Amino acid sequence: MIDRPFRACAGMLATAAFALGTFAAPASADQFINVLTGGTSGVYYPLGAALAKIYSDNIPGVKTQVQSTKASVENINLIARGRGEIGFALGDSVKAAADGDKEAGFPQKVEKLRAIAAIYPNYVQIVASKASGVTDLAGLKGKALSVGAPASGTELNARAIFKAAGMSYDDLGKTEYLPFAESVELIKNRQLDATLQSAGLGVASIRDLASSQPIQVVAVPAEIAEKLGAPFQAAEIPAGTYEGQDAAVPTLAITNILVTSSDVPDEIAYQMTKQLFEHLDVLKAAHNAGKAIDPKTAAKNLPVPLHPGAERYYKEAGLL
Repeated sequence: MIDRPFRACAGMLATAAFALGTFAAPASADQFINVLTGGTSGVYYPLGAALAKIYSDNIPGVKTQVQSTKASVENINLIARGRGEIGFALGDSVKAAADGDKEAGFPQKVEKLRAIAAIYPNYVQIVASKASGVTDLAGLKGKALSVGAPASGTELNARAIFKAAGMSYDDLGKTEYLPFAESVELIKNRQLDATLQSAGLGVASIRDLASSQPIQVVAVPAEIAEKLGAPFQAAEIPAGTYEGQDAAVPTLAITNILVTSSDVPDEIAYQMTKQLFEHLDVLKAAHNAGKAIDPKTAAKNLPVPLHPGAERYYKEAGLL
């Protein structure tokens, strides 16, 4: 009869002690860095996981987390709301955020958006099953295509390319808005003909598809890049990037940018930039796209200002 009230009393005392302990904790807790990435089958995620490890291992008093997201647009909006310290985003999405492009998912200008570094290029990779018969953009008419997660950087790329080619989603037989891995699964199940993925070369999802069935990498001609202008540029997917891809295929490339907020302390932004470039070997080991990260070009042609902490690093390194 005494045991139950006693335990209840002890529980209340423990709760009170915990509360007191919480309020007595020092006001300055460890700095938290949330690294915003993309889907787990893309390139942002493995690079983001490597970046989080670099920061936790080399910046004293820092705790890190890797968050899988719908990529560029969501990452920028999370940073704007103070829910991430650094994130991956496509250059055209960053420009849209700076301009306050409502159609791209930014009702107002993201005034606090700042750059850490331009990193590697994303390649627009349109891949169809061989059985679909699709070989070029016009061949997508009447076919079922996944254009990426809704309002993601990939989907913004898809919209821009279709417009420049004089096409729209209305020309498709079916439009799906799915992340990379889900798109591939539907192609395997013959529910989709093709997928458009904006990612680093050798993205896991397309490698998975190419290993399971014959594919066709669809060409995006250079004149599309010319019509769109910066930050798009003509590029190519080298032969042998994917199983069964015997020839190089023309496409578009867009620079990826690591972004942050002006609210992030200067010292943390400085360390995030410094440790990134001092541990490039870790990023190169995490994904082949990491090999394209070059400190000499990281502070150039950015659509938003550098964070003062990042700028300090580039000046110290003689890169500005």
